Amino acid sequence: MMRALAREAADDLSLAARLHARIAENGPLTIEAFMQACLSDAASGAYTSRQPIGGAGDFVTAPEVSSLFSRCLARQVADILEVTGGDVLELGAGLGTMAADVLGELAALDRLPEQYFILEVSADLAARQRERIGALPPELGERVRWLERWPERAMHGVVLANEVLDAMPVSRFVLRGAPGAQQVRALGVAAAGAGESHDQFVWRETEAPPELALAVAGILQALPEPLPDGYVSEICLAFQPWVASLAAQLEHGVALLIDYGLPRAQLYHPERTTGTLRCHFRHRAHDDPFVNVGLQDITAWVDFSRVAEAADGAGLEPLGFATQAAFLIGAGMESLLTTDMQLADGDPQRQARLAGEARRLMLPGEMGEIFKVIALGRGYHEPLAGFGTQNLRL
Repeated sequence: MMRALAREAADDLSLAARLHARIAENGPLTIEAFMQACLSDAASGAYTSRQPIGGAGDFVTAPEVSSLFSRCLARQVADILEVTGGDVLELGAGLGTMAADVLGELAALDRLPEQYFILEVSADLAARQRERIGALPPELGERVRWLERWPERAMHGVVLANEVLDAMPVSRFVLRGAPGAQQVRALGVAAAGAGESHDQFVWRETEAPPELALAVAGILQALPEPLPDGYVSEICLAFQPWVASLAAQLEHGVALLIDYGLPRAQLYHPERTTGTLRCHFRHRAHDDPFVNVGLQDITAWVDFSRVAEAADGAGLEPLGFATQAAFLIGAGMESLLTTDMQLADGDPQRQARLAGEARRLMLPGEMGEIFKVIALGRGYHEPLAGFGTQNLRL
C-alpha cells in the first residue's frame, strides 16, 4: 500500500510539473485541456494509469452496484433489437460488468445481438473487460468485439453509454455585469502564485473564445430567469460533434445514454451559482479539481437539453427522457427484483443485499433521480417500455 501511494504521489508531481510548464509557456490552460490531461494523460491520467471504478477506485457505477441495472437495460435493448435486428455498441464499458450482464439477460430472453461491440480507448480497461467477458459462456463471449474508434460502417441496433457524457471535458465561465448586459468570461487554469492558494493551481479569468461566448448567450436567452453577476457554471461544447458522430453511426435504432444531470432550466438555476464541477477521490466527492492532480475523477453534470438539441440537429429524434428510477421501473425492475427475492428465499442476507442494491439504484437520495436516461433514435417508431411510466419534456 505504501509503495502504491508513493507511486501515486510521484505521478501527481510529474503531471503537475508538466502542466506548470505548459502554463509557463502558453499562459492559462482551458479547463478542457486541464481535465483532458488529468483524466487521460498517457503516463499519469486518472483513467489511463490507474483503476478509477470499483471499491478500490474513486466511484462505483450502477452496473457495479447491482446486476438489476444491466438486466433492466437489457430488457429494453431486447425490445429494440426485436424491431431493428443488428448489433449493440457500448461506449466506454468500464470493467465490462454491464456488457456481461446485458449479454446474459439477452441470452435468457433469446434476443442476442449479432455482435456486441465495445468502444474502449483505455488499454487497461479493455484488458479488464476481456477478462470479464472471457468468463462468459463461449456462445456469448464470441460475439464481443473491441474497437478503438467508431465502427467503419453504420449500424442497426442499440448504442449504450453509461456515464460517458459527464466525463467529457467542459468549458467553465463566469458572468460579469448586470443581467441583460452581461459579459461572458472564461475561467482558465493558472499556476498559483506565492500566497495565492494552498493548491498548485488557481482559476484565472480570461477572454471568452467566440464559440463559448455564443453558446452561453444562447443559454441565457433560453432561460426563464436571468442569472446574477458572478454566476459560475460549465458547458460542454463537445456534445454537438459527439452526437453528430453518433448520428452518423446509427442508421436504424436507438441510443440509450445514462448519466447524471438536468434539463437546462434546472441546471442553470439562478441559485446554482458555483456550477456543477465535481471530483471523486476514493469514494469521496468534492469540488476542487486542483488537488490529487491525475489521481481523481473530474466531471460535470450533463445539460440534457443541449444533448437533445444536438441530436435534433444531427437527425436523431429524442424518443424519451426519464429519471433512472422511472426508467428501471418501466423496464421491469419490479418483476426482476421479485424473482430474485423468491430465488433467495431462506437466505435473509442475500435478500437484504438485493433490497439494498435496489434502493441505491432507485431512491431519490441515491441514484434514482440524479441520474437520467435519454433515448435518441433514427427510424424507430415503437414505444419504449423504459419511458412508459415517465417521459419528461426537454
